[in-house]
Amino acid sequence: MGEKCNKRAVGSAYEKIVGEYLGRQNYQILEYNFRCRIGEIDLIAKEGGYLVFIEVKYRDSEKRGNPLEAVTRKKQRIISKVASYYCVTHGYGEETPCRFDVAAVLGEKITVIKNAFEYQG
Repeated sequence: MGEKCNKRAVGSAYEKIVGEYLGRQNYQILEYNFRCRIGEIDLIAKEGGYLVFIEVKYRDSEKRGNPLEAVTRKKQRIISKVASYYCVTHGYGEETPCRFDVAAVLGEKITVIKNAFEYQG
């Protein structure tokens, strides 16, 4: 259990770092770690007229692969379902433009891929 707690603490720390970085890129952070019974989304923000759901992936090196490759189809489906739940429970209608970004942290470098994947229904 200690390793899982430690991973969660490391993940939370990098989510805060990415949130601050995105704030400087004109993202308005609405939520950190939105959770429901379906799953979780690391960051939810508004940017450029979009409601943005952001998955944060961290690697200290590329030994375990590039963090951008870590958002699998299964993870995309979960994020999509959680995003739908968030929209319904927070009063966002179907007309709300949404997108899914991935923020990868590799060592000290942050890379953000806007519209990294489409909604996976």
